[in-house]
Amino acid sequence: MTPEPALPPRLLALSPGNLEPAALERFVAAAKRAREAGLDGLVLRESSLDERVYFDLARRMRELFAGARPGWFAVHDRAHLAAPLRADAVHVGFRSLPPRELRAWLEPRLALGLSTHADDDARPWGDADYLFHGPVFDTESKRGVRDSIGLAGLVAARGRTTRPIWALGGIVAERVRDVLATGVRGVAVRGALFDAADPGRACERLLVELSD
Repeated sequence: MTPEPALPPRLLALSPGNLEPAALERFVAAAKRAREAGLDGLVLRESSLDERVYFDLARRMRELFAGARPGWFAVHDRAHLAAPLRADAVHVGFRSLPPRELRAWLEPRLALGLSTHADDDARPWGDADYLFHGPVFDTESKRGVRDSIGLAGLVAARGRTTRPIWALGGIVAERVRDVLATGVRGVAVRGALFDAADPGRACERLLVELSD
């Protein structure tokens, strides 16, 4: 029997998305500190990296999120690398193939995630296993590209789908409980971890706020 796709943990890290080769070791060190502090999930984005560089970095992240305390690891867009990397999921955005087309040739065990926005046609959302939705709060990476939707925007998104949602965009520890009160499953963070002076301590604070 084929196992059901595994959904992300409630706290999910997003790699910065703009890593240069010279910054990779710093990112790896930060990811290790967060992992030691309890981080159990990561989506590796980094579309600008060459395929070989991306694959080598992804292999290191896959190894980091394995071991005695199994974690969850996803590739972003590069679906053809999911199988050789033994990833848990493929995450895609609006520039990618539609989820229904991807699902037709992905391994059944792989979860399929989709990044969504307030002005989307929600019909394709149901073809994914889980969703990212945002940006919830103002964040530098989306400033001038996407307006923040606020907590009300998350509530609206929950009303448009039965798929579990991970909120993202400007989420820090102090905002986590308000975000969860909208009914989303979890949070996906970038700056709150990888811009922190101490990613391990930052991870611990986020996990405290996510605990029931």
